[in-house]
Amino acid sequence: MFFHPMDYLIIVAFGLSLWAQFRVKGTFNKWSEVPIHSGMTGYEAARRLLDANGLYDVPVEPVPGALTDHYDPIARAVRLSEPVYYENSISAVSVACHEVGHAIQHQQSYPMLVLRHRMFPVVNLTSGVAPLLILAGLFFQQFNFLLGVGIIFFSAAVAFQLVTLPVEFNASNRARDLMVAEGFITNDEERGVAKVLNAAALTYVAAALISLLELVKYIMIFTNRNE
Repeated sequence: MFFHPMDYLIIVAFGLSLWAQFRVKGTFNKWSEVPIHSGMTGYEAARRLLDANGLYDVPVEPVPGALTDHYDPIARAVRLSEPVYYENSISAVSVACHEVGHAIQHQQSYPMLVLRHRMFPVVNLTSGVAPLLILAGLFFQQFNFLLGVGIIFFSAAVAFQLVTLPVEFNASNRARDLMVAEGFITNDEERGVAKVLNAAALTYVAAALISLLELVKYIMIFTNRNE
């Protein structure tokens, strides 16, 4: 009863998401086996890049797991997965410098990052409630207004994902430029760095696409019911 033609597009987007996750793991593993010419570990690259930008008080900390790397804006800390923290590969240094890119964005009050931080408390609340409202609205057509409220809440989550895209791409661009400027990589290594960072960015694009298509689907259902 709730099947919609846009489900086909959502399935395609979901397939793209799975492929993107597979690709990022495969790309990371491939370039993890290629030692970086400078010999630096992910930790050393992150520390040097932070210090070069005056961020002496931002710590670089190891965290368990694989691909768990992130910048914590509340603690103002760069956290690297153990393989990235300790290894001296192209993958490790690329990911480490990407996370430093976020720290530099924070330092410089990069507008899209500021907007993302301001949106987070609202999205953190609405993203948990939205699926329940949407499901209630889909199953009980007499409560169609619940679907409308759920769509509004879900829109906030989609907007958050869309804002995340320029934040991630900007961090990757900063990382590449700074790695070259600081002499962390050779010209021959730039190709590997680009592949690692582009593969990671693709996962964010796929996730945003899935959410956007789902939002359009719910809007179309809501509109059709009210005609």
